[in-house]
Amino acid sequence: MGTLTLSTRITLLRIVLVPVLLALLVAEGRLANAEVLAALVFLVASFTDFIDGYLARRWQQVTTLGNFLDTTADKLLVMGALLGLLAIDRVDVWVAFVVIAREVVVVGLRAVAAAASVVISASIWGKLKFNAQVVGITLAILRPHVRIGALWLDEWAMLAVAVVSAASALDYFFRFGDLVRAGR
Repeated sequence: MGTLTLSTRITLLRIVLVPVLLALLVAEGRLANAEVLAALVFLVASFTDFIDGYLARRWQQVTTLGNFLDTTADKLLVMGALLGLLAIDRVDVWVAFVVIAREVVVVGLRAVAAAASVVISASIWGKLKFNAQVVGITLAILRPHVRIGALWLDEWAMLAVAVVSAASALDYFFRFGDLVRAGR
């Protein structure tokens, strides 16, 4: 496989942290402060997304493998967190479906674009989506005892995550849907 850059190694750390996060999420009630530990692992893993990208750009070590692993790690982290939150009944199934469906659809769109030699760079919507996911998932892990109307604060945050995720998917299709329609 050759020598891995530091940024790619940091990305791999994010992938390794996903099963740790899942174990901590499902250990709630059996391990003291499991939710706090899970939130810390999730936040550290999320922060590695910023660090690996920064280092790769700063040191001009952007690689095809690094780009692939970075987007894969992001998706594994978010999907893993959502599956863990589903297991402990902290997120609605339809919210998890919207977020996961968005990730799968955008991966498909990126594959179609790559086959047409078109690079789809992240938009402001994609960055907003990831930041909303970090906030919403962290709140869902911790579940602060704050109710606003009929819902917990984290439930409102996860609704926002679903809306931003859907908007992000629409943005990608408005910008690159012609590739799918053209059948390239």
